[in-house]
Amino acid sequence: MMSIVAVVGRPNVGKSTFFNRLIQRREAIVDAVSGVTRDRHYGKSDWNGKEFSLIDTGGYVKGSDDIFEAEIDKQVELAIDEADAIIFMVDVESGVTGMDEDVAKLLRRSKKPIFLAINKVDAASRVNDALEFYSLGFENQYNISSINGSGTGELLDDLVKALPEREEEDNSELPRFAVVGRPNAGKSSFINALIGKDRYIVTDIAGTTRDSIDTKYDRFGFEFNLVDTAGIRKKSKVKEDLEFYSVMRSVRAIEHCDVIILIFDATRGFDGQVENIFWLAQRNNKGIVILANKWDLVEDKESSSVKDYEKYIRQQIEPFVDVPIVFISVLTKQRIFKAIETAVEVYQNRSKKVKTSELNEVMLPIIQAYPPPAYKAKYVKIKFCTQLPTPYPSFAFFCNLPQYVKDPYKRFIENKLRENFDFSGVPITVYFRKK
Repeated sequence: MMSIVAVVGRPNVGKSTFFNRLIQRREAIVDAVSGVTRDRHYGKSDWNGKEFSLIDTGGYVKGSDDIFEAEIDKQVELAIDEADAIIFMVDVESGVTGMDEDVAKLLRRSKKPIFLAINKVDAASRVNDALEFYSLGFENQYNISSINGSGTGELLDDLVKALPEREEEDNSELPRFAVVGRPNAGKSSFINALIGKDRYIVTDIAGTTRDSIDTKYDRFGFEFNLVDTAGIRKKSKVKEDLEFYSVMRSVRAIEHCDVIILIFDATRGFDGQVENIFWLAQRNNKGIVILANKWDLVEDKESSSVKDYEKYIRQQIEPFVDVPIVFISVLTKQRIFKAIETAVEVYQNRSKKVKTSELNEVMLPIIQAYPPPAYKAKYVKIKFCTQLPTPYPSFAFFCNLPQYVKDPYKRFIENKLRENFDFSGVPITVYFRKK
């Protein structure tokens, strides 16, 4: 289980620039999604071999100062509650402002490690200007520049030392299916409908992620751990932001599961927030099943047929369109077991291993018939391919000039892999390497 680091502060202090620099500076980055709720960003990074999830809580001003103050309180309290450590960003150019002091008051009441990052200290003349920020009362103070990256190394060195050591994940051999989606999409109802009145539960285990519960499901010949991200402990002191917690539970669940069951409300549509959860799963190389819930409540089915609706969804998730879509109604239990059957099939596809001999026998003739286009009068010759020993399907194609193989040809190879081997619902990674 990874620790969570939140980047908080008022608007225009450079939080997003710092966030983008941080996640891009390490090759271990898995994902960065923007625009999930307002301008929050979610990503995964590592420093000195220690991985952590990163949140840019964003800052915005609407209406009067009173309204803004309420929004600042909500953002920072959410970050305090969810994060293991907090980077508090301020701006040396503007000095200590009243809004900085408001955020500092909230942070000082927490028991979380706070790291004060004074941004835009990109010249020696500004070092003395940064001294006034000691008035905010934080011991861990760092002069940084999110534009050129200066000072971030020292900050991150101390940050990862303060992050708690996490218990190892449950190494159960049972597959883990996480039910994710926006609030009120039917996640809890879906799980309750699966479990039924007799409650075929062997055991409830406190999940590896704080707000998730693992339920061992054993029914109709299926056996797996079902991760419920719908439940959330009540926050007595936190003004609950449903979208924030929905995404954070999804982030945590996605990181620690095999297959994502993405439920959305068909009456509300496959909107941007659902898409961002989809791409988060895709970039983490998880199996994906999309469930269009409440299909029985869609009134105009003539203009919104299953085929048309499915076509629309696939347009939104291009180019990764090889994803099963099941139209269900949790209320009437229509196709909910078909959804589980599909999730099991996707898990099997994600675990599939193709023999090297079979892979070469199928792919090399295709490559010979449709070789990569010449680049600068140089021809790429692919001689051998193999599946890599990763938890998800990834393939290496060995050739003389891998640097000349462009993305369109990689997509061509991926499509041919999908045509010849069933990888429905599973992202595929294709590498070209020097022979």
